[in-house]
Amino acid sequence: MEWFILGILGLIAAIFGSILGLGGGIIIVPTLMILSNYSAILNGITPQIAVGTSLMVMIFTALSSTLAYLKQKTVDYKSAFIFFIGSGPGALFGVWMNKGIQVDAFLILFGLFIILVSFILMVRKHIKPLSRHPSGIKREYINPSGKSIHYGYEPIIAIPIAFIVGICSGLFGIGGGSLMVPAMIILFGFPAHIAVATSMLMIFLSSIVSSISHISLGNVDWLYALALLPGAWVGGQMGAAINRRMTSDSIVNLLRFFLIIIGIRLIYQGYTGLF
Repeated sequence: MEWFILGILGLIAAIFGSILGLGGGIIIVPTLMILSNYSAILNGITPQIAVGTSLMVMIFTALSSTLAYLKQKTVDYKSAFIFFIGSGPGALFGVWMNKGIQVDAFLILFGLFIILVSFILMVRKHIKPLSRHPSGIKREYINPSGKSIHYGYEPIIAIPIAFIVGICSGLFGIGGGSLMVPAMIILFGFPAHIAVATSMLMIFLSSIVSSISHISLGNVDWLYALALLPGAWVGGQMGAAINRRMTSDSIVNLLRFFLIIIGIRLIYQGYTGLF
């Protein structure tokens, strides 16, 4: 039964992650931590194992989604590699920070982070980009209706942001898209579809770096990863297909609600463990 649950978890996390460019780890990690209290097989999962296993699975989720988005021609290669200049080193630093963190403190910190992400998703449409005409990287996207959309950013601003995103990826096992996608949309004026697709390529690259570090530290449970992988691959493809055919507003609202509930649950679990 536990293995079936893990398979479904991988599928659901990948679908949501692919639709919104989040990677899926923001669902996998807290769910593994919660399930560890109710399952004999999953009992004893530490934050380090949950994060390391999530990042390993995320490689395949992000690769599956990226391949689908490549066919849709919505991936901004140049921007993804520029962001990776920051997110790659940040991921390694996040792995180092993860090594000594305690379970209860991890749960509280992660719960607060999830609620913060929910708030960011709520206000993202009400914040104007930093600049409509940056002096740095300037990009143009022609949407399916033929409308030309201009966006851009300053690398000197984008790379430090990506570094922080990378830290969150290595520390929490979330891939970083939960911060990078809102940053691209809110700060740099990226069209939503381009932000999501570009985020998945960046997550793919960052997850490889983080996973190698976690493997070397023994933080990957290969049986859990194998149970999650089939759903993650299929979900990545499904999420990209759904993203193409619908607006993300209803999905974002549902995800925000889910994140608030699970964030509160994790904070409560961590608080009771500390006190």
